Amino acid sequence: MARTLGRTASLLSLSAALALVTGCGSDSSSAGNSDEHDGNPVVVVTTTWEGALAKAAGAEDVKVIVPQSVQHAPDYDPKPSDLAAVAGADFVLYAPFEPYAGKIKEAAGSEAELVEVNLDNDADKVNAEVAKLGTLFGTEGAAAKWTEAFDNEYAKLSEDLKAGWPGGKSPLVVSQVFTAWAAKLAGANLVGTYGPEAVTPAQLAELGKEKPTLVLDNAHMSTGTVLPDSGAKQIEIVNYPGKDLDLLPVYRNAAGALKEAMSAS
Repeated sequence: MARTLGRTASLLSLSAALALVTGCGSDSSSAGNSDEHDGNPVVVVTTTWEGALAKAAGAEDVKVIVPQSVQHAPDYDPKPSDLAAVAGADFVLYAPFEPYAGKIKEAAGSEAELVEVNLDNDADKVNAEVAKLGTLFGTEGAAAKWTEAFDNEYAKLSEDLKAGWPGGKSPLVVSQVFTAWAAKLAGANLVGTYGPEAVTPAQLAELGKEKPTLVLDNAHMSTGTVLPDSGAKQIEIVNYPGKDLDLLPVYRNAAGALKEAMSAS
């Protein structure tokens, strides 16, 4: 309840700040019209994850609301300072598990198009999102060029990981539901998933029966050691890109962690 009240207060502050923004003579006619940007719209995103997808799709003017230091983005309480960025946007990108995006847009009175993005680092889903955003932004060429480079990099990382399978066999892996993409990258045999809810003793017993050699944990919502005393090597997988909004290091870092863990198996 306290968290809900806190968010309500933040949104009221946003609404109050709107009066100040509009009272300062801002030109609302420049917002919400992507045609004026000649294929280079102003894009506001909730996190660096959406930001990386927007950048991959060809957007050049991308503003991120949630600081990278916030480990769990849905817990972020929007600040009045977020208002100005949203008010001047053509597009606002958010994920369905981020409940504040629509409220920010409403509080700002923005004419921006609110776009729901599927945040999943599965390669096929990333390509689908980049293509969709490229079409929305009018930057299809840039999106296609990025996708080609991404597919080449992904294939190289996957091939390298498969060459490092212990004993030449695909490792048995248990993964948090939002990091299963990393198991796919490695060509691993995904024998079970857990989360995002707390893992129950019954789930742990079931997952342990599969005798996995690797556990892929979500660095952004870790539940601690998942299968203690099982001998399985647990790896933290990071989903969110850095401030540079480059998605490729997410895959390189995951591949590096997986390769190290497999070599130690």
